[in-house]
Amino acid sequence: MAIWDLTFWQWFVLFQHEMLLFAGVFFLIGAIDDFSIDLLWIWLRLNGRANTPQFNGQHLATKPLAGLAAVFIPAWQEADVIGDTIAHALKAWPQNNMRLYVGCYSNDPETVAAVMRAAPRDPRLRLVIHEREGPSTKADCLNRLYRALCTDEQRVGAKARMVVFHDAEDMVDPAALGLIDLTMDRAEFVQLPVLPLPQAKSRWIGSHYCEEFAEAHGKSLVVRGALGAAIPAAGVGCAVDRMALARLAATHESRMPFASDSLTEDYELGLAVAANGGRCRFVRARREDGELIATRAFFPSRLDHVVRQKTRWVHGIALQGWDRLGWTARPAEIWMRLRDRRGPLTALVLLLAYMLLALSALGWAASLMGYGQPMEMTLALKLLLAANFFSFVWRAMFRFGFAAREYGILEGVRAILRIPVANIIAIMAGRRALFAYVRSLAGHAPVWDKTPHFIHPARAQPEALPA
Repeated sequence: MAIWDLTFWQWFVLFQHEMLLFAGVFFLIGAIDDFSIDLLWIWLRLNGRANTPQFNGQHLATKPLAGLAAVFIPAWQEADVIGDTIAHALKAWPQNNMRLYVGCYSNDPETVAAVMRAAPRDPRLRLVIHEREGPSTKADCLNRLYRALCTDEQRVGAKARMVVFHDAEDMVDPAALGLIDLTMDRAEFVQLPVLPLPQAKSRWIGSHYCEEFAEAHGKSLVVRGALGAAIPAAGVGCAVDRMALARLAATHESRMPFASDSLTEDYELGLAVAANGGRCRFVRARREDGELIATRAFFPSRLDHVVRQKTRWVHGIALQGWDRLGWTARPAEIWMRLRDRRGPLTALVLLLAYMLLALSALGWAASLMGYGQPMEMTLALKLLLAANFFSFVWRAMFRFGFAAREYGILEGVRAILRIPVANIIAIMAGRRALFAYVRSLAGHAPVWDKTPHFIHPARAQPEALPA
């Protein structure tokens, strides 16, 4: 039969078959990629290289720092949370040689006022007002904080030892600064885990970050560090050696450490330090009570806010990062950057998968009513689908395990049930990121497309405060 003699339903079945083949192959490629990371992590666990050490939390919380630690917090329209963030950080980190630099904008008086109310008599707080009206970009605000630090260093005649980065909504861990200071003796860049907090009022959207970060910061970054690949900064709970930051600034024409047009300056930070010869370490540790030493925060809980945030991540890491960072010659680094940049392709394949579900339901219903025949699958296609089903079960088991380890069995079960939610969010963010990237190619300047924060963990959940 010639192809032009095919009936509508034959065309339908052919189209369904080709889409299934395309999606199945790419799902399998992604599954093999993830499976390789899983096997490496299991091997590291078996030989003890992925074990999580325990520290005396009280000792780390009160440990004198080896030098000045400058903590950078950029803030734009964060009046609801910035005061709690500052008050908690100053209480959690009592060291006299810690300085908290908070960057605000002159056209954001509410945030400025909240910063001034937070700790009016603590000399460790440094309010920095940007000369530009906001919002610019987070990278630009960080550069303003860097200039303020340079000015202070010139005035006192001494350099800081390290710069620590946090966001305006973070609840810092009392043991984190001491642990970073301890690790900085043998590294130029240090990243601690991030632990999103479950949200009772947003079990399916806001809480889906829990399993994503639990797995990424419990397995993927552990493997990445063991392979010797650069550790991307999460933008919070990370620190850079002061001299390494100065060397990074010297590589830019602006003499600033961050490119002001970057949407994911945090991700680029760790990679840039490694490219300049710096040693990067991801440090995963627990206190003696078993609690993870990590930065805690409430992530966005509304669908539009979540999509906006993930759009920025996909745009900055997968699309803009390809242009800005390029590739390297090291196999492990190439592998990790491929994983970082697969977001748009993953969104496309997920979209095809959900379209296939709809087409399969339509085809099944049509065959029941006597229209056409259901698609006949070859042995190869059956094996492909069986491999994909096995990989899904495997992935769900890992997602359950990492979520249950940090949040309990109930949250682990929810992590499995939230997989379709996470997939739909990925599709929406991938589409939005692609359009945003096309607009940037047309000359549209990036802006701080931030997500709002309303409640700080220290206020909403006092029992969640680490001891």
